[in-house]
Amino acid sequence: MALLELREESAGYNGETILHELNLTIVPGERIALVGESGAGKSTLLHLLYNRLGARAALMPQDSALVQALTVFHNVYMGRLHERSVWRNLRNLVLPSRADVDEVRDVLAPLRLQDKIFSNVGQLSGGQYQRTALARALYHPGRVIVADEPVSSVDEHQAREILTTMNGEKETVLLAMHDRALAIEFADRIVGIRDGRIVLDEASNGMRPGDLDDLYRTTDP
Repeated sequence: MALLELREESAGYNGETILHELNLTIVPGERIALVGESGAGKSTLLHLLYNRLGARAALMPQDSALVQALTVFHNVYMGRLHERSVWRNLRNLVLPSRADVDEVRDVLAPLRLQDKIFSNVGQLSGGQYQRTALARALYHPGRVIVADEPVSSVDEHQAREILTTMNGEKETVLLAMHDRALAIEFADRIVGIRDGRIVLDEASNGMRPGDLDDLYRTTDP
């Protein structure tokens, strides 16, 4: 059974159409990478998919959207803010419960962030910041993760660590990626976007980065 289907759909914002005549079917368990040059419509498509999935999906936006003044614990805890009572959320803002701290620490441990649990996010390095954003998405109960350029601010070693953890912890993974080699390595399906249209939808098995060159070539007017 399909997790989500788009049929001849268009999408955009501020009255401008960005995506045209989309046809896309996603089934549970897939790892899909959206690739294409900047401005092709990857982020717009990713947010359309996230909005359609609703509470079934956790979002890891490109800017991470962490609250600088709060601790790692509080930022990760936000992943389940929507399913907790107002009283529990207010109490945890002032005095986190042991049970919730233990839950969050378990999520942070594989990302090597457990010792940063009560550090302010504003004090973290770029890699720690990105891993905290991932931890928040992993703490979300949804079985789908939607991530927009999730490894754009880290080195290759940390990028592999983040993508491996993501694939291991969530059932379905939807990514927008600029690194073609990593997209092919960590996704089992590549969806290529050019000029707001899906022009490629193939399994990544046997694919090489050069096979995607046409997505980055502009056509003559």
